[in-house]
Amino acid sequence: MKLADNLLKKFGDTLNVNVNLSNYSWFNLGGNAEYFFKANNKEQLLEFLAEIKKRNLKLTILGAGSNTLFRDNGVSGAVIKLGKDFSYIKLLKKDVIDAGAATLDRQIANFAKDNNLKNLEFLSCIPGSVGGGIVMNSGCYNNDISKVLLSIKAIDINNLKEIEINRDDIKFLYRGTDLAENLIIISAKLKGLIGNKAEIEKKQSDLIERKKLSQPSQIKTCGSTFKNLSEEKKAWMLIKQAGCEQFTEGDASISHKHCNFFVNNGNATARDIENLIKKVKQKVFEKTGVNLELEIKIIGE
Repeated sequence: MKLADNLLKKFGDTLNVNVNLSNYSWFNLGGNAEYFFKANNKEQLLEFLAEIKKRNLKLTILGAGSNTLFRDNGVSGAVIKLGKDFSYIKLLKKDVIDAGAATLDRQIANFAKDNNLKNLEFLSCIPGSVGGGIVMNSGCYNNDISKVLLSIKAIDINNLKEIEINRDDIKFLYRGTDLAENLIIISAKLKGLIGNKAEIEKKQSDLIERKKLSQPSQIKTCGSTFKNLSEEKKAWMLIKQAGCEQFTEGDASISHKHCNFFVNNGNATARDIENLIKKVKQKVFEKTGVNLELEIKIIGE
């Protein structure tokens, strides 16, 4: 407890111990974080990173929790969530937005619309924050973050320095990047195209409606569970083809509206979700020969 007492004394109400992580995941599942730090600004973040580096604590960065399953036994070391100073949006030029990493994607889409910027409408359909969206190269409806990103600012955990990385120096993959794991994204510059506000509004509401019709909402889910292989081999098609739609595990099941969405019906455990994932993955491989890859992140002990 001496370490915890020392850290609590030093960081006050920005740090808590044994924090239940189910409040920070859209699945509403998971055990406790050994340490949970809310960095409200860059100075607090750097100070805490220096401390945990000195003490050699494991580090987990948490975004909006929209694609994260925390295991039932929790997460050892420190979980860091970026706070209020990392959630902002401003115009740098008439077609360039600067946004903090904790800013929600849909807030950026709305800000772009209000400033007559098109090509960012798709962000209104992506759950989560822009920092996590960049790491995952999130996208939908034939667009993704790599197509609108100009650069990121990040803290290098190894030397605690802030760096800026241009889009051309990042290799983007389908739902991923080659960004090093020792980087914490703190902000991003995004580029839109000058457009007509009424047309932007129409496109944005069309995309939101399309999403509502095809994907479940108001339930405990973390979005697409598996990555699509291609337009012809989408994960939901393979799950359906393998006959997994009715699979359940404990109180975890598969959404009837979209079978790549796995659901906590209220009393599931993280283990239930993980076992359901394994069961579906195995069945799809047996039936189709395809080894599905996870899109959600599973974190913890």
